[in-house]
Amino acid sequence: MARYIFITGGVVSSLGKGLAAAAIGALLQARGYSVRLRKLDPYLNVDPGTMSPYQHGEVYVTDDGAETDLDLGHYERFTGVPASQADNVTAGRIYQQILQKERQGDYLGGTVQVIPHVTDAIKNFALSGNEGVDFVLCEIGGTVGDIEGLPFFEAIRQLGNDLPRGECIFIHLTLIPFIGSAGELKTKPTQHSVKELRSIGIQPDILLCRCDRPVPEKERRKIALFCNVRESAVIQALDVENIYDVPIAYHKEGLDDEVLNAFGIDSAPAPDLTVWKRISTRIHNPDGHVSIAIIGKYTGLMDAYKSLNEALAHGGIENRVKVNLQWIEAEIFEQEDPGLHLQGVNGILVPGGFGGRGAEGKIRAAGFARERGIPYFGICYGMQMAVIEAARNLAGIATASSTEFSDTDEPVIGLMSEWVKGNKVERRHANGDLGGTLRLGAYEAVLDKDSKVGGIYGVRSISERHRHRYEVNINYRERLEESGLRMSGLSPDGVLPEIVELRDHPWYIGVQFHPELKSRPFSPHPLFVSFIKAAVEQSRLF
Repeated sequence: MARYIFITGGVVSSLGKGLAAAAIGALLQARGYSVRLRKLDPYLNVDPGTMSPYQHGEVYVTDDGAETDLDLGHYERFTGVPASQADNVTAGRIYQQILQKERQGDYLGGTVQVIPHVTDAIKNFALSGNEGVDFVLCEIGGTVGDIEGLPFFEAIRQLGNDLPRGECIFIHLTLIPFIGSAGELKTKPTQHSVKELRSIGIQPDILLCRCDRPVPEKERRKIALFCNVRESAVIQALDVENIYDVPIAYHKEGLDDEVLNAFGIDSAPAPDLTVWKRISTRIHNPDGHVSIAIIGKYTGLMDAYKSLNEALAHGGIENRVKVNLQWIEAEIFEQEDPGLHLQGVNGILVPGGFGGRGAEGKIRAAGFARERGIPYFGICYGMQMAVIEAARNLAGIATASSTEFSDTDEPVIGLMSEWVKGNKVERRHANGDLGGTLRLGAYEAVLDKDSKVGGIYGVRSISERHRHRYEVNINYRERLEESGLRMSGLSPDGVLPEIVELRDHPWYIGVQFHPELKSRPFSPHPLFVSFIKAAVEQSRLF
């Protein structure tokens, strides 16, 4: 039977509950246990798919096409366990399901209420599908005291009583701030946060205290006394230089031992942290560095490109170099020469995005990389902008553009109405819900055996995750390939271009999918490994 760990947060947001959950999962795996991680989000959107990245960071896409919270990316990167639609739920989806049942008469005319109907739906989500898993970690979004989170806290409070004794624990993540003017760490915010949690019936078993300096033993005893936990259960979570140091840091502080003790498990094997030590060693002892320019449109919030950031770091780990990222707003290139900002970079990456803002700037960045022989990686929208640039400046199609942001007579990028997935035809409707017009989740692609990407992957057939609405128009294939831009990866039916690459260029590849979503620190994605390797080689030329 699965054991449950519920992870809550207090004091302020952005303390890193998702990262903490992922690291705990990695530590339990290192001891030989199987884990599953889930996220319960209190906001009313059905999913984060239609939210601006500035609102909630990146949208993480799973193999089964779920648009989920970015924390699921942490879960996958730290544990390697594939997430699914069943691992992220929002209050919006819970209420949507309940209201649909009410309209269908499933409640037999009864009054539909938060308790028990909403809380029961949340509990059913948390408990379902966990057969054969040793530990299930459920992270509750937001902070204790948020009004929208109350049904979720009530649900896990009930689960604390519903589950057999010893099969459920609560971990509360808090902040111990240092007040410079007083010259000391303050425990009062943690005390108040735990008081708020206890007022709704949840007594934490472990306190994970974020801090920027060691917490003296005196303060730990004070926290334990006022928060009604064992002193050993007050775990300091010191800031670390790199997120992949977190599992080792938590183990050093005894977090995994305390988790097992809370479950009454005293015979667990010692953790094998060899992989995490190797990763940490490579991060802190690079043989060199490379500079990668990312030409995006949400560069004001790094969480908007979280998986991309990490995948580039993974490529650096594999190549034993530090990857320095230079974030540049694409719109700048619509007024200024890209050369003013891109001199000295070893690689240029144009990531995904939606809409016309910054499109021409991304096109100019692709052209700069093509003309200067700088390694170029176009992902999703970045591939499409590279295709437009090649169509205009290599194939001579002067008005080439995308129907996403222009009324063009040469739509090299357009909205496909249907495509094949497996043995089923899927269709999109231009006037449907925004989420319903996207091609989402894992799709196969077939690679040309003598192509650059074929050599990088080492296989002919691949499966990658997609999240986009527009496609490269296959009708332009002949003209583009005659000009040097090869469509080296296609959907199995040969209708949808999945990968393009430029002949006679050191490294110039565009992909319609999002390879960053499948990269792990212990298993870097081959495209990012190859891209960073090309950047290293480029750096040695100058």
